[in-house]
Amino acid sequence: MATIKCKNIAFSNIEAILFDKNGTLEDSESYLRTLGQKAARMIDAQIPGIGEPLLMAFGINGNFLDPAGLISVASRRETEVAAAAYIAETGRGWFESLKIARQALEEADQYVGKTPSPLFVGSLEILKSLSAAGLKLGILSAATTQEVKKFVNTHQLSDYLQLEKGVDEGPSKPDPTLFLEACQALGVSPETTLMVGDSMGDMQMARDAEAAGCIGITWIARADNVQGADVVINQLDEIQVIELELTQVSH
Repeated sequence: MATIKCKNIAFSNIEAILFDKNGTLEDSESYLRTLGQKAARMIDAQIPGIGEPLLMAFGINGNFLDPAGLISVASRRETEVAAAAYIAETGRGWFESLKIARQALEEADQYVGKTPSPLFVGSLEILKSLSAAGLKLGILSAATTQEVKKFVNTHQLSDYLQLEKGVDEGPSKPDPTLFLEACQALGVSPETTLMVGDSMGDMQMARDAEAAGCIGITWIARADNVQGADVVINQLDEIQVIELELTQVSH
């Protein structure tokens, strides 16, 4: 167990830390924006006039991607369903709408996903240092498990992680079930596990699971995106391990 300190907050008796992927460890802004733009264009080619409303729904405005928007924080399944709802408004049946949305996102992903998104500065270093301190580490992402594993392999992070978990057919963030399942897989209790993420969904999920604490990271200094966090940081290296005997501060 260790004490983790961020700014003036210390979390004691910590065994494990779970990290979100997109927007937390991975600088995926360009990928997500391009994915949404490409998918919207493909759907608009079949259903003229739907492209602009879809972009708004995804949280894309020109070259700006809302970090709290749909395509930034939702699971792929949720993004498909949201896009399908817009398609269904044009009078198409639900299953046809869902098929169009799914195919567009899959084809757009094949086109856009060829170039891996980079790690944020300090991501590798923080995983190394926390792992060296004996903490159990995992990724808990709204991306699919396949995408999480691809990310870990691309950046060679497997030596530092004991869990690579995404959202597939089951519950999505902020359902606390995800956090509880992750803790069970790591063999730790939620009360000794921290969540590090860049969205309110991450914070709510961890709180509802009665986690040890929630660390919100906002690389663009938008603290409102991580409402519910116990502490908000702008760089991953603000997460520090301090020896238990060196502090009496507890959270």
